[in-house]
Amino acid sequence: MGTFDDGETPASAADQPKRLPCALGAGAEQLAGTAAYDVTHLLIEHPGHWGRKALEESLFPEHVRATVAARAADHGIRVSLIRRHGRTPTGSGFHVFGAHTTPGSAWLGITRMADPDELLGLDLGAWAEGRMAGLDRVAHPLLLVCTNGRRDACCAEFGRPIARALSQAHPEVTWEVTHLGGHRFAGAMLTLPSGLSYGRLDPSSAREVARRTLAGELDAAYLRGRVAYPQPVQAAEIHLLEKQGLREVDALTVAEVVESDSGVTVTFTGAAGPATVRVARTEGPAVRASCGDEEPKRTTYWRVLD
Repeated sequence: MGTFDDGETPASAADQPKRLPCALGAGAEQLAGTAAYDVTHLLIEHPGHWGRKALEESLFPEHVRATVAARAADHGIRVSLIRRHGRTPTGSGFHVFGAHTTPGSAWLGITRMADPDELLGLDLGAWAEGRMAGLDRVAHPLLLVCTNGRRDACCAEFGRPIARALSQAHPEVTWEVTHLGGHRFAGAMLTLPSGLSYGRLDPSSAREVARRTLAGELDAAYLRGRVAYPQPVQAAEIHLLEKQGLREVDALTVAEVVESDSGVTVTFTGAAGPATVRVARTEGPAVRASCGDEEPKRTTYWRVLD
């Protein structure tokens, strides 16, 4: 592995000469169906130091950290810290984004705050219900690249070159983010409000994904899944996108999901008409889920049955 820039050394860096980085050791694991399942997101600009636990270890006052975390948990909202590449401040105060990723009613909104206590006034209940409250609508997507080396070494090693490349090409829409889930799939990127989670990117493939994102398209080859869906539905959608050669972000709509002892059956509608995909949970390879893990752990994935 190379050097770590931006002055933030991963906590597990000392272990790296002894072990294969988790993102390389998990190369045989299926990518489709591995995205986190988080429909609604709260993103808070924090250009300073990032700890392993992000919000909990941030420089915001303790009562703000605790209250925001508790309210977000109550409403099932994922909280992340974001910053520009190189920790460049964006002026006085800080940006706050909210995003809801349900297909057909997705939205992205923004506000700017001068005082961390203003975070306590966010209507997270409305957001969780799919209503944008207290924000100005954003017309362009966001490109969020996971770079938190304190969380996992691979996020820094593979994520920061991507963040640098995208910041040069698309400075207004690119942000570093503290955690997207699945360190072993670094370089990892999330696009909002579409909620498309990508993995195993490098600067070149990330630029192509960014180009397609800004054109209203997706790239199924690097897609981990749509975070508005649970993982079996993610895997089913990616299978059908690849099978039909679809690129439009909203090319498919979930019509029905049926769970049974043998697996999950998902019916989609699209331009080609209805299509059904069946998937089943299957044992996968043993991998180290994080660079900090001492031993590999058995994984599972969603195998297409049809």
